[in-house]
Amino acid sequence: QVQLVESGGGSVQAGGSLRLSCAASGRIFSINAMGWYRQAPGKERELVASVSSGGRTNYADSVKGRFTVSRDNAKNTVYLQMNSLKPEDAGVYYCDVNYVSGVTWVKVEVWGQGTLVTVSS
Repeated sequence: QVQLVESGGGSVQAGGSLRLSCAASGRIFSINAMGWYRQAPGKERELVASVSSGGRTNYADSVKGRFTVSRDNAKNTVYLQMNSLKPEDAGVYYCDVNYVSGVTWVKVEVWGQGTLVTVSS
């Protein structure tokens, strides 16, 4: 069974920075796309940023130029560097990893437990 461990959330003032990390562990053959979603109170979960196995990145328009997603394939880890944070960036951030199981050779999607980001104005 593959598990994701997220870290890096917290409280910051507007204009500040945070870096989120998400490490995958378990019987993994390969990892495809990795990404971050967020969910604010009363809103649907939305894609923030993703990175493909080849390093191609995709960002929500609202975070372009402020957030950077990256991955370390040797560590099965995805990062989200968040700069110039705004109050509207607050929410629970979820890591999303798509991988091929090293046991069943089936494609699987797994979510992290979520980490809370609070941004005060």
